[in-house]
Amino acid sequence: MRLQNYGFRNFVGCGFGILLPMSGPVKMVGLSLGEKHFIKGGIDQNIRSDGRKRDYYRPIFVETGVIPQANGSARVRMGATEVIASVKAELGKPSALHPDKGKVVIFVDCSAVAEPTFEGRGGEELSAELSVALERCLLGGTSGAGAGIDLTSLIVAEGKICWDLYIDSLVISSDGNLLDALGASIKAALANTAIPKVNISAAASADEQPEVDISDEEFLQFDTSAVPVIITLTQVGRHYIVDATSEEESHMSSAVSISVNRKGHVCGLTKRGGEGLDPSVVSDMISVAQHLSELLMSRLDSEISAAEAEIGDDEES
Repeated sequence: MRLQNYGFRNFVGCGFGILLPMSGPVKMVGLSLGEKHFIKGGIDQNIRSDGRKRDYYRPIFVETGVIPQANGSARVRMGATEVIASVKAELGKPSALHPDKGKVVIFVDCSAVAEPTFEGRGGEELSAELSVALERCLLGGTSGAGAGIDLTSLIVAEGKICWDLYIDSLVISSDGNLLDALGASIKAALANTAIPKVNISAAASADEQPEVDISDEEFLQFDTSAVPVIITLTQVGRHYIVDATSEEESHMSSAVSISVNRKGHVCGLTKRGGEGLDPSVVSDMISVAQHLSELLMSRLDSEISAAEAEIGDDEES
C-alpha cells in the first residue's frame, strides 16, 4: 500500500482559510556542513537527498483496526514517520451554545520514544500545538464553519444527548511532516469508526432526559467524505517542498500547512517558522495544495478501502 510519486502542475487560484501560527520546535538534526550543503543543493537542483523531486511524497502505508478496544483506529507510515490514531465514542450532552452538534476532542502525544527531543517540555509544547492545529484543520472555526467533521451527525437527541468523539494520536517515530501524517491517520481512523445505534425513549417532559438503549449489534459507519487531507509545504531557501524529512525541516525558513476537502475547498491553514511569506507565495502554495490534495485524497481513499477490505477478509476467514 504505497503512495506513488505525484507532481503538481496546472495550478488554480483560491481563497484563504483559517490562519493559525505555529511556533513549535523543529527536530534538530546533527549534520555536518557538507551534509547541509548536500541537502540544500539537492533541493535547489530538484533532486532531494532521498531521490525525490521537490513535489514528491514518500511512500505511504495505511493499516486500520489496529486497536480493537477503540471504536476506530489506524496506523499510518509516511516514510520513517509513523503515527497511530484511535477514536473513542462516548455519549454526552451537547453544549448550550451548540445544542445541535456533538463534540470532537483531539489529543496528540509526542512520545520521547519517537524522538529524544520530545522528552519533557519540548514534547509537551509540540503535542499541544499539533492538537490545536489538527482541530483548526479538521473542525473549522469556533462556530463550526468550514468543519471537515460534521458535528451535527453526532446528535442523538437535540439539546440532550450527543456522541462525543475523543481522538487520541500517538507519534511512534518521527522523521518529518508530522501534521500531514497525523491528519491522514485521523481520516483513516474515522473511516474505520463504527458508532453503536442508539434507541431513545420519549421523555415524559421537555426538561426530562430520555432513556437510551445502546445496541451491541447494530453500528453506523462514520461518514468521512468531507474530512480533508493536510498538505504541508516547507520553504527551504528559494523553494518549497512537500513531505519534508526531519533533515530537510532543519533547513526550513517557514512551513505552511493547508487542509483541503474533497471539493477543493480550503478548510484551514497554519504557518510555522519565523520568516514571513509574501501573500503571492502563500496564494501559490494554496493552489499547489489544492491540486495535490486531489491526488493524495484519491490515493488515501484507495489505501483505506484496501485496509478495510483486508479486515473484512480476516473476519470471514
